[in-house]
Amino acid sequence: MTADSTETSGPLTGPADPPRQSPLSFPPPRTAADSGAAPRRPRRGVSAPAALVSDCLAMTAALTLVASETTTLPPAALAAGLLAVLALNRQAGLYRSRPAPSGLDEVPALFASAALAWAVTAALAAAADPEQAMALPALLSLLTLHTVLATAGRCATYRLRRARARRRPHSALIVGLGSTSRALAAALLARPEYAMRPVGLVACGPGEQHAGEPPRLPVLHTFEDVTRAVIQNSVRDAVLTRPPAAAPELAALVDHLASLGCAVWCVGGPQLPAARPAGQLWGFACSRILPPPARTPAHLGKRAFDMASSGLALLLLSPLLALCALAVRLADGPGVLFRQERVGRDGLPFTVLKFRTLRPTDPYEAATRWSVADDRRMSAVGRWMRRTSLDELPQLWNVLRGDMSLVGPRPERPFFVARFSEIYPHYGARHRMPVGITGLAQVHGLRGDTSIEDRARFDNHYIDTWSPWLDMCILLRTVGSVFRQGGS
Repeated sequence: MTADSTETSGPLTGPADPPRQSPLSFPPPRTAADSGAAPRRPRRGVSAPAALVSDCLAMTAALTLVASETTTLPPAALAAGLLAVLALNRQAGLYRSRPAPSGLDEVPALFASAALAWAVTAALAAAADPEQAMALPALLSLLTLHTVLATAGRCATYRLRRARARRRPHSALIVGLGSTSRALAAALLARPEYAMRPVGLVACGPGEQHAGEPPRLPVLHTFEDVTRAVIQNSVRDAVLTRPPAAAPELAALVDHLASLGCAVWCVGGPQLPAARPAGQLWGFACSRILPPPARTPAHLGKRAFDMASSGLALLLLSPLLALCALAVRLADGPGVLFRQERVGRDGLPFTVLKFRTLRPTDPYEAATRWSVADDRRMSAVGRWMRRTSLDELPQLWNVLRGDMSLVGPRPERPFFVARFSEIYPHYGARHRMPVGITGLAQVHGLRGDTSIEDRARFDNHYIDTWSPWLDMCILLRTVGSVFRQGGS
């Protein structure tokens, strides 16, 4: 466990990066709450109920038409097969919202999911009763009919969706003033089946000017204009004509649009490596940027590992925790635990727990002072606990509760999150995953008074390349740094 900045926090004096002005000419971002409207959480593209029902009906109908006369399958095997179909379709992204989806485009994925699901069903049925094992012709018939029915159901579902979109398309913003933006806006206005009706163009830079004839849609130049347009028009989608990495102001604008509850898409040009191709908008290749993809089984496994490891660690380390609490009580008096608000996943606040190593003068000092590593008020016990990172042990309870993970970007205080988000365009992207006790930046020595920009870059790289093995490597390196007394 490695320590990040500090348990107390006041005027920003410690980071190695000198403050610099944001390249944006926009005023500070405003949320919907600032304008008197209830803030909306970003839409995550959850599974479409109609597609789920269609897949369930396809499997049930196939079983009724083919298998009922030839074999009797145990209910447990059927339930396992149905769950497998839904899980595999979800993993393939078939329940994610996409512009103008086509059922025929999904036939290969539907066939693969059905094949694996019916293989699981047949295997379980044979294991339960060998005499009721499904014959190969029956299995192939089930697979074929299931795929045909699932495809037909999705085609019908998408047809109804396009018809509804033509009647009531959702409001959208187009980011950019160039020829691509104008062509895209014209295409979406002429074809409401994509369910996006442009209501404005957003200038993605302080000096950007429209090319050619003046745009017929309103042009938005500031975050305040964007906020007002989103709230007044109930904007649900924003489409970028350049990837956010193309300019710092675009990254800041994407964060602002996400905070207003907009789904963010990108068309044309090179897409983000982590973006999942989602289809096309009248020939414009389209990828979804935000919200991020839903949690995969590997991410659920990460949470299960966190719960098991933190629970076991709390049990095994309970004597050490008691000794640390006693040392803090004897050295610094009452108030063994230090509680402080931090920003976690999706920007949601939570209360982090640490052993107290210094008692701040007042709450303002605790919220706005950057570092107390060299504060003379700190006792010898406090310095030793910070140097060995033992003051971080109570955060195992945060991990068990689900506020944090063992590995992830280190959580920061709201005061500094707001400030760093204005200075460093990609800082806010750190909150795409749960925050952690240790992280990739910390095992590379980026803790205490070190570069915030470097930390954010390492944190985002960790999120983009995450794997269970990467977590194990970080944990092993963290244990080594603790034994070397590598805390701050």
